[in-house]
Amino acid sequence: MEIFYSLLLILISSFIIWRSTDGFELASDFLGRKLTRGIKGATINAVASSMPEFLSTIFFLFYLKDSNGFSGGIGITGGSAVFNILVIPIAIYMVLFFTKGIKKIPIARKTFLRDGVILFMMTGFVAWVVRFEELYWWHGALLTAPYILYLAYLFISHKKVVNKDGTFNYRPNKRKFRWRDILMIDLEKFVLKGKMIRVTNAWWLLIASIMVMVFGTWMLVYATDLLGEVLGVPILFVSVILAAAASSIPDTLISIRDAKKGNYEDAFSNALGSNIFDISFALGFPLFLYTLLNGAIIMDSEIISSSSDLWVTLFLITGLTILIFAIGRSLSLFKTMLLILLYLLFIGFVVVDFYYNINFSHSVVDFL
Repeated sequence: MEIFYSLLLILISSFIIWRSTDGFELASDFLGRKLTRGIKGATINAVASSMPEFLSTIFFLFYLKDSNGFSGGIGITGGSAVFNILVIPIAIYMVLFFTKGIKKIPIARKTFLRDGVILFMMTGFVAWVVRFEELYWWHGALLTAPYILYLAYLFISHKKVVNKDGTFNYRPNKRKFRWRDILMIDLEKFVLKGKMIRVTNAWWLLIASIMVMVFGTWMLVYATDLLGEVLGVPILFVSVILAAAASSIPDTLISIRDAKKGNYEDAFSNALGSNIFDISFALGFPLFLYTLLNGAIIMDSEIISSSSDLWVTLFLITGLTILIFAIGRSLSLFKTMLLILLYLLFIGFVVVDFYYNINFSHSVVDFL
């Protein structure tokens, strides 16, 4: 019964997070309307859709504390990174193929390689950091710094092509209030009330969305911890598969919506930008904040082993995915099938590695 209850809470939290990001996306789209597509997808959209991972890591650390809490953050950011770089392109292709009959989706190779190379280096950096037995505030600062530098690079290098006109199309929803709006958590209806979106109400919509998202991510963390206790498995294992998938729904929906509008560059850069945000800021800043307030985190040997395996695997998957996208100028059915295979191999690896570490207390990394 407790397993069913935990899974139900995960599903409910996933729904709450999904609905909160609708308002978040609308507000961030309006506030970021003057940015060009490539920058907007890698920054505004990526941060908007990756807030659940950031908030989840905060809750994991301050709710569970110590290495067990940090392992939840490692799992959800690592699992989300794999989900974003593999499942989001798969979802984009499948939706466009079955709804519009599109068999090849154009890829902005320059944008993809730019974000992909940065992501590849940062993934390797995290794989190195999680092998430390003690984590201090400066580890968090080192993890956070690359995203700050990445933002600075984007805005400096693209300063000349910023869209100063800031075109934004929005049609107010003048439909009368219904009880279904409460069940569907229609924040647009609650905050905008059928009026045109402006800077002031856009910020109120953003704040309301964050508050709902905070509640949804807290529920996700609680349910993940509960399911881990019921099943008797480390929270890292639960978070890397279930919690990561639940928190990655916003990334997937935003990318699919961009792709259906023909904004392919934003659709793919959102997935990569989300990973850069997850790996650097969403993992690094909570670690920095927690260790600054509570001192160093002493990592358990089994958590170090499993975390190292996870991030080394993510490092390899990132490299292979970049290689797949670097060949040719479009996402085809063949490439999509390769991504599906990689994701299935990742899930299989996580299960096998978890079993191996629990029963033999060794790590795959030890053999590399």
